[in-house]
Amino acid sequence: MTFHSRLLASAVLFFGLAGTTLAADEVKLRYLASQGGLSAHELAAELGYFDGTGITLENVGYATGGPASLIALASGDVEIGSAATSAVLNSIVGGNDFVAAYPSNGINDEVQSIFYVLEDSPIKTIKDIAGKSIAVNTLGAHLDYTIREALHQAGLPSDAANQVVVPGPQLEQVLRSGQVDISAFGYWQTTFEGAARKNGGLRAVFDDTDVLGEIAGGFVVLRRDFVKEHPDAAKTFVEQSARALDYAREHPEETKAVFAKALKERGENPEIAQYFRGYGVREGGRAVDRDVQFWIDVLVREGKLKDGQLAAKDILYSAETATN
Repeated sequence: MTFHSRLLASAVLFFGLAGTTLAADEVKLRYLASQGGLSAHELAAELGYFDGTGITLENVGYATGGPASLIALASGDVEIGSAATSAVLNSIVGGNDFVAAYPSNGINDEVQSIFYVLEDSPIKTIKDIAGKSIAVNTLGAHLDYTIREALHQAGLPSDAANQVVVPGPQLEQVLRSGQVDISAFGYWQTTFEGAARKNGGLRAVFDDTDVLGEIAGGFVVLRRDFVKEHPDAAKTFVEQSARALDYAREHPEETKAVFAKALKERGENPEIAQYFRGYGVREGGRAVDRDVQFWIDVLVREGKLKDGQLAAKDILYSAETATN
């Protein structure tokens, strides 16, 4: 199955995506939520940062993963997408003109994707994952490419492990029941990871910082035509989302309370909010070239991009984006 066909297969949207016409000075931004998580723009809305700006956010359902979110963005069903950097780049290579608005999450010593096995598993190192089954939330995104890169760095074929798509809320269950050898909890799933770890009996084999170092895990994405049509709204959206990222770092306990409230309102388990460890991004929500260039280089190595075909500056949002 090709990457793009896997994207189509993963595009399971739970609610209708019909839009609503607003007055000329108002902009509605629709998005798909992630189970167990809250994006910085959602946190910004909860904190009232968009009040009086003319910007309204509307949650129109859930995405099974970043690639499904990008499909909805490309089709115009939503105005905000969110996906791993590798998935965003693959989508751009496929012909979509997207702008990386701000880093959705970063990975560092506090916030990271962790690959767990049962405590008595014989799997001890990255080399041991070859031939094993690994539960991931979706294909073609961060966990997929982290596994491929980990295997490559270990001198193994990048497709040596068998990846199995499992929704985030079931990652712990499939591991404990023996349906998979390894469960990968993404950096955006620290709430699920914390709950699983508290229940005991699991052991971490490696995390994505072991493979990638400190780097942005993914980006919130806008269409370039939207940014050019609504430059002020795009600028406000990015600035207030970055403000929320800083709030979460400076007020972790208050942020957990906001998470719990939002999850409860969405019909999810608010108890897991206590395990939120932050977004892991730099102060001011800044991205640096390596956040994107690392994955561009990987795609060049894999033959999906020509050397020099894309550069980080072509993709990252700046105040000049709307006029270039």
